[in-house]
Amino acid sequence: MGEVRAALDAARLVGALPRLAAAPRGDGHLVIDIPGWKAPEVSGAPLRQYLRRLGYDARGWGFGTNTGSTRRDIERLAARVVELAEETGRPASLVGWSLGGVVAREVARLHPEAIDRVITYGTPVGGPTYTTVARAYNRGADVDGHRESRRLDESNPIRVPLTILFSRRDGIVSWQACIDHASPLAEHIEISSTHLGMGFDPDVWSIVAARLADRTRSS
Repeated sequence: MGEVRAALDAARLVGALPRLAAAPRGDGHLVIDIPGWKAPEVSGAPLRQYLRRLGYDARGWGFGTNTGSTRRDIERLAARVVELAEETGRPASLVGWSLGGVVAREVARLHPEAIDRVITYGTPVGGPTYTTVARAYNRGADVDGHRESRRLDESNPIRVPLTILFSRRDGIVSWQACIDHASPLAEHIEISSTHLGMGFDPDVWSIVAARLADRTRSS
């Protein structure tokens, strides 16, 4: 029931506008936003617009609604990211919400040379098994792909910087399922948002902007 408060999380954006406007300016590098399961690509439009205002080349992933075909999405997004990285001459950053974060992680594992960093929020590291909607995921998402992700975490951990946002108020994905014990460059940050409100939470936006700016300072 706590998820019905997602609208309140979004409303907090209004009061946070001065803080968000004071975020560090971006360097123009490519940032790709990946929606969560069953979420349309437009769900990330407000965050992308904010990142563009900061000076990033923020884009959607280009495949519309995330239908849960994880393996297919990893393959086609990986191809797109590699192509764009070659065009721009710079690695891209990936931002993924929920299942979108699973896709982002696997793209980074496959092509670390094309990825600068990955930022996820509400993302089950081990797949949907530990979520409160596991049965729905099992009907609609590529469960085998998630099992493969868990195996790869042990044999081939992700080696690009990872910022992992999790919340104890998340009514969809348990916060314990978001913890990455394998990736050597994983950073975990606790937030107070609901799962559905994360994409509109000003704290999430601030952290995304700050971590992308870390990339700017290190380039």
